[in-house]
Amino acid sequence: MTKDKLASEMGHDHKMAMSHMDHDMADMDMDDMGGDMMMHGGHMMHMGNLKQKFWVSLVLTLPILLLTSFMGLTQPLITFSGSEWVVAVIGTVLFFYGGKPFFSGAIGELKSKAPAMMTLITMGIGVAYIYSIYSVIANNIFHVTPMVMDFFWELATLIDIMLLGHWIEMNAVMNAGSALDDLAKLLPSSAHKLVEGATQEVPIRDLQEGDHLLVKAGEKIPADGTIVEGTSNVNESMVTGESKQITKHVDDKVFGGSVNGDGTFQLTVTGTGKNGFLAQVMKLVNSAQQEKSAQENLADKVAGWLFYAALFAGILAFIIWLFQTDLATALPVAVTVFVIACPHALGLAIPLVVARSTSIAAKNGLLIRNRNALEQVKDLKYALMDKTGTLTEGDFKVNAYDTLSNQLTKSQALQIFASLEAGSSHPLAVGIVNAAKADQVTFTKAQNVQQLTGVGLSGDVSGQTYQIVSMAYLVQQNIQFEQAKFEQLAANGNSISFLLQDGDVLAYVAEGDAIKPEAKHLIAALKQQDITPVMLTGDNAQTAQKVAQTLGITEVRAQLLPEDKEKLVREYQTKGKVLMIGDGVNDAPSLARANIGIAIGSGTDVAIESADVVLVKSNPNDVVEFLNLARKTTRKMTENLWWGAGYNILAIPLAAGVLAPIGFVLSPMAGAVLMSLSTVIVAINALTLKLGQTEI
Repeated sequence: MTKDKLASEMGHDHKMAMSHMDHDMADMDMDDMGGDMMMHGGHMMHMGNLKQKFWVSLVLTLPILLLTSFMGLTQPLITFSGSEWVVAVIGTVLFFYGGKPFFSGAIGELKSKAPAMMTLITMGIGVAYIYSIYSVIANNIFHVTPMVMDFFWELATLIDIMLLGHWIEMNAVMNAGSALDDLAKLLPSSAHKLVEGATQEVPIRDLQEGDHLLVKAGEKIPADGTIVEGTSNVNESMVTGESKQITKHVDDKVFGGSVNGDGTFQLTVTGTGKNGFLAQVMKLVNSAQQEKSAQENLADKVAGWLFYAALFAGILAFIIWLFQTDLATALPVAVTVFVIACPHALGLAIPLVVARSTSIAAKNGLLIRNRNALEQVKDLKYALMDKTGTLTEGDFKVNAYDTLSNQLTKSQALQIFASLEAGSSHPLAVGIVNAAKADQVTFTKAQNVQQLTGVGLSGDVSGQTYQIVSMAYLVQQNIQFEQAKFEQLAANGNSISFLLQDGDVLAYVAEGDAIKPEAKHLIAALKQQDITPVMLTGDNAQTAQKVAQTLGITEVRAQLLPEDKEKLVREYQTKGKVLMIGDGVNDAPSLARANIGIAIGSGTDVAIESADVVLVKSNPNDVVEFLNLARKTTRKMTENLWWGAGYNILAIPLAAGVLAPIGFVLSPMAGAVLMSLSTVIVAINALTLKLGQTEI
C-alpha cells in the first residue's frame, strides 16, 4: 500500500467499524486514560487521593511512635497518664481513615469470590487493630498481668508503607499509560470556525462533521477534513512517519494533529476528535491495554495460588506458635505472613510491562492490537509476507503495453484498460490510469465494474464487456496465448495484466514495481534471528523470483489466491509458529490465521480487524522494531514474574518463622517494607523498558 493510498483511505472513512469515542480526545484527562491501568493494580480505582491519605496517616503515626514502644524499645519515648487511650483514639482514626481504601478493595475481592492482596492487607491491619484495642482495655480496665503488648505501631507503619507503596505504584501506572495522553495532546485545544464569512474561536469538542474551518500557517490541524480553498505544505509525520512536507491542494485530505506549513487554507471537517484518525489510534492503544496476554493470565493464577498458600501458612504458623508460645507471639507472626505474601507486586508484574510496551509502540507507529503477539515472537520460525506494498513500494509504472488483436489499436487497448481501472485504488490500477494520462489517452469510467477475487476485474466499456486478468488465470483456464513472449517481461520484474473478451486475449500491459529500500534489511534481520522469510504473492512466478533473488529470499510461492495464502499459513504452522506480513486487504485471511499478523499500512477496516499489529509508517524495518520490542517486553515480563512470585516464595517461610531457632523472625513492619519494596522494584523495572537499538 502506498503512502498516498494510505492517507487517502484513512481520510475516506474514519469510523472503520468503530463506535464513537466516549469523550473528545482533547478532553480526556489522565483519569480517563489511566482508569484501566489503575484496575491492573488491584483496586486502585477505589484508592481515592493516596497522596493525601499517606501524608495525613504519616502525621497521625508520629504521636503513635512517640507514645508506644517500638523497634526494640522497652519504654515509650513519651509517657503520661492516659497516653495509651490517646494512642487508641489516634490509632482508631488512622485505622478507619488510612485503611478505608483497603477495606473497599477487600469487599470487591470477596464479592467477586477472588480474595487476593487487598483481603490480605485488610486481614493484617484488622488483626493488628483488634488485638491492640483488646490490649488497651485489658491493661487499663482489667489490669491483667503480665501486660498485653499492643500493635499500634505495627498497624500505623503498615498502613503508611502500604499507602506509600500504592501511591508510588499509581504514579508508575500513570506514567506507563502516558502514550494515550501524548496522542490526545497532538490535537490543538481550539479551532477557527467560519460562520457566515466570520471566524469564531471554538473548542474542538464542539466541532461537527461538515463544519468549515480556517487553518493558519504554523498551526496544528484541529480535525480531519478535506481542503476546499487554499494550498499549503503539511507535515504528516504522525500519519506517515516521515517528517517531509507534503503539498496539499483543494480536495486533498488532511488529518487532525498534522502541522500546517507556511500556507493558509480552509477545510470541511470529515472527522472530529471522536471519530478521526487520532481517535482510531487512541482506540487501538486503549483496547490493547485492556486485553490480557497468556502470560498475564498465568500471573493471575500464580497470585491466586500464593493467596491460598499464604492463608494456609499464616494459619498454620499461628497455631504452631500459639501452642509453643502464646497469643502475643503467635499473632505478629501470622500478621507478618499475611503481609509478606500479598501478591500485589505479582499483580502488577505483567500489566505494567505490557502497558509500557504498548505505549512505546504507539509512539513509534506500532499499534499492538493483541498482546499475545508479544509473547509469540520468541517461538517464531517463519515470516510469510506479501510482495506488493510490503516488500515493494506498490507504486507501479507501465513499462510496456500493446494490442494482441486486430480488433484494437494500441491506443484503444490502453483506453479500455484505463476505463476499467478508473474507479480502483489498487496500485496496478493507478499505474495504468497514470500511463493513459501521460499518453493523453481519453477514457471514461467503465460501467458495471466487478472485482474478481484473486483474478482481476470485469466491466462494460462502450457496451462491450471486458475482463482484466493475470497470467495465472490464463494458464488455469487453458486460454491460449504466446506465453514465451511474456516470460522475458516477467523475468525483468514486471507484473503483466491481460485484457480479455469472450475468452480471447486482446492486449497486455506490463508494470514494474520498485523494491522498498528497507526490505533488504528486513530479510537480513529475519535470517539473523533464525526466522525463515517466505514470499507469498498473487503475481507471476518470474516477477516474484526476481524480487526474491534481489532480497535474498529462497522460499517463494507465486500466483496465489487469498485462500491459497491462508492454506499456506496453516501448512507452515505445522512446522512452527508463523508471522504473516501483508497490506491487510487481500491478505486478511492470512493475517487472521497466522500466530502474529502484521498489517503494513493502516486505514482499512480489514487491516484493523485482521492484524495483531498495525504499522502506520508502512516501513518494513518496523517489523524488526516490533520483534525487538517484543523480545525486550517478554524479558521484562519474566523478570517481573520472578520478582513478584519468587520473592513471595522465599519470604513466606521467613515470615512464618523457619529461622526462629537461630533468633531471626520478621516483624510486621519489616514484612511491609519488603513487600512494598518488591512492588516498587517491579514498577521501576517495567518503566525501564525502552525501544533502543535493534537487537538481532
